[in-house]
Amino acid sequence: MSALLQVSNVTAGYGDGPAILNGASVKVEPGKVHCIIGPNGAGKSTLLKAIVGMLRIREGDVTFKGESVKGLRPDQVLRKGICFVPQERALFPKMTVRENLRMGGYSMRDKVDLERRIDEIEARFPILKERRDQHAGTLSGGQQQTLSMARTMILRPEIVMLDEPSLGLAPKIVAEIFDIMRVMTEDGITILLVEQNALMGLKHADWGVVLDLGRTLFEGPGQEILNDPRIQELYLGGRKAA
Repeated sequence: MSALLQVSNVTAGYGDGPAILNGASVKVEPGKVHCIIGPNGAGKSTLLKAIVGMLRIREGDVTFKGESVKGLRPDQVLRKGICFVPQERALFPKMTVRENLRMGGYSMRDKVDLERRIDEIEARFPILKERRDQHAGTLSGGQQQTLSMARTMILRPEIVMLDEPSLGLAPKIVAEIFDIMRVMTEDGITILLVEQNALMGLKHADWGVVLDLGRTLFEGPGQEILNDPRIQELYLGGRKAA
């Protein structure tokens, strides 16, 4: 299967500082959940920011459906069909849940269609309908993450990139977040996520990528990566994954 998104030998960093990515490569296939893992400082979040245009790519290339997106602004990348959800979730805390969903489609000219799409999202995620008039800043962490992820679906992107979606959440809520990812793939959205919780991320991923020192060490089916002795030693204390 041909790649939907291809990251090829990318070098990138912040400003004029040293390179954080040193030849990272990732192949993203349509309709699957892809999980990037690696130690702190490996360049995982930096990779997502480089793909979406928040950081300048110094060397290498990023192609989406065979077309280079290198050098595009984040808004241009979004219009191509790639949506990014950062760690901080970027919600509007003093706006209601419904208003936040509406902001997800701010670029849509057909406002009737926008409201229809919001209704569809609320039907898929009943908690958002229940809390539609509540300010986003007063939601629980899990509810905020649900809102952040659901909001990306308004524009019906082809790829959603998630940076540490389970960060700071209780285990039960983390499980719910990964369930939402499956809902998104059922709607035809491809997922690329960075996840510090290697066990949870790989368990739910079709494809795993291991990044370290800004390079792709190895990749493969999620379960195979999870059962790799190197991953068990690094992340699971030598225990075999269940």
